[in-house]
Amino acid sequence: MSSAAGKPGRRDEIAALVIEKGEVRIDDLVQAFGVSRMTIHRHIEVLARQGVLRKLHGAVSAQPSGVYESLIAWRETHAASAKAALARAALAEIQPGQAVILDDSTTVAALGPHLGQIDPLTVITNSLGMMQRLSGPEGPQLIALGGDYHPTYNAFIGHLCETALAGLHVNLAICSASGVSGATALIQDARAVRVKQAMLKAAARRILLLDHTKFGKLALHRFADLTEFDAVYVDRGLPDATERDLRAAGVPLILVDENE
Repeated sequence: MSSAAGKPGRRDEIAALVIEKGEVRIDDLVQAFGVSRMTIHRHIEVLARQGVLRKLHGAVSAQPSGVYESLIAWRETHAASAKAALARAALAEIQPGQAVILDDSTTVAALGPHLGQIDPLTVITNSLGMMQRLSGPEGPQLIALGGDYHPTYNAFIGHLCETALAGLHVNLAICSASGVSGATALIQDARAVRVKQAMLKAAARRILLLDHTKFGKLALHRFADLTEFDAVYVDRGLPDATERDLRAAGVPLILVDENE
């Protein structure tokens, strides 16, 4: 067994630091942990194979790229206050007695703590984290979408998940996206796109939650045009020029203050 494989604690510490910083140079990891470059590279190789981190030239990253989604642990810490504000605002979309689909995004996950206020309620989700949060006896009725588990999203995707969604008809679907180019929402992973598109097809009303940092970020696959949603909630960090362009394009934009 290699020294890297024998020290998962050190690997976890490396992963945690990179997730906290978003991107870290190899030299900085060597200095931070007081080990050789070879040891750092061995740990990084293991973490990259696990899909936890992404290797760059002279550095390592937990952040997303156009073709790579970041680890959920990094996304949970990114723009957390904006996501919380979006969730509080979007809560008004959910009415007692409805059936609601929630996607696996960390933005939509911020709705979780508030859903107990709405009774009765049926929640359908592919997010393992949301399932665990809502699975108690006092929570809403929960319908769990199965399929292939993907650790990057901590969620179920794939053919089984899409097939289950095709048989559902719900009041509302609430989703997020990895990036926005112009007035088009984008996602890195084609499998995740198909699941989210199936969610939209199953819903009478479609809601998109986006923190402002998603705008101008590229991802490989088209998810949906912003005009396909009934409401697009964005925090007020959105630049004025972008807001004007979106409204001119007919996007049903709702701006949210973080202190609301």
